[in-house]
Amino acid sequence: VKDRGGWAMIGAAEGDGRLRPGGVVGEATAGNTGLGLALVARVKGYRVVLVVPDKMSTEKILHLKALGAEVHLTRSDVGKGHPDYYQDYAARLARELPGAFFADQFNNPANPLAHETTTAPEIWAQCGQQLDAIVVGVGSSGTLTGLTRFFRRVQPALEFVLADPQGSILAEYVRTGQVAETSGSWAVEGIGEDFVPAIADFSGVLHTYTISDAESFACARNLLREEGVLGGSSTGTLLAAALRYCRAQTTPKRVVSLVCDT
Repeated sequence: VKDRGGWAMIGAAEGDGRLRPGGVVGEATAGNTGLGLALVARVKGYRVVLVVPDKMSTEKILHLKALGAEVHLTRSDVGKGHPDYYQDYAARLARELPGAFFADQFNNPANPLAHETTTAPEIWAQCGQQLDAIVVGVGSSGTLTGLTRFFRRVQPALEFVLADPQGSILAEYVRTGQVAETSGSWAVEGIGEDFVPAIADFSGVLHTYTISDAESFACARNLLREEGVLGGSSTGTLLAAALRYCRAQTTPKRVVSLVCDT
């Protein structure tokens, strides 16, 4: 799912001159967008410099390095505005590196556009244009925002369901409209935030579920044992929320979620 955003953001930067031959692609990432950017950038001959919070899995960091990315690990216990916060750190690095393009997934309009033009119509077609709800998680919010824009046009009654890790501020923000001053911590990777991304469109979210790490990991393990599908921790969060949503329904519904892995 992140390869789409990586392809779109690099393509847009090439098109408007922000990224030139021999340039550098920089980003702050939990690892997933970094994998998409590195995959595209290395094929196109760009240097890739990524800033990753230190709670991310060793496997993901080794995967990034195998793709040729330069990985800077930074603290995961500090918030936005701190010089060691991964987004502030990456933006600073991109300013300092000659020829660098800062992908900035949390503010880059090419990120949701990728999902509006590819992910959403594929889901719609594969479901035979019969769909009642989509269960999503939010990191940068590119997937949710892109899907929301597409389905607002073709199926306005579709319900979005937010699956949010316990500790993230997003579920509470959707429920109350208030931004919490502090967030908790969670082990699930890639979704949940301590701020509201600028590109986020939560207007279609009608249901929210806060899912603990324990429930997320248990669901991911069950998915592997019972279905043979190897999903990561965020997939476990989405599946847990999808099951809760489906069990709460009193009429049959067609519900989609994502196994958001490579």
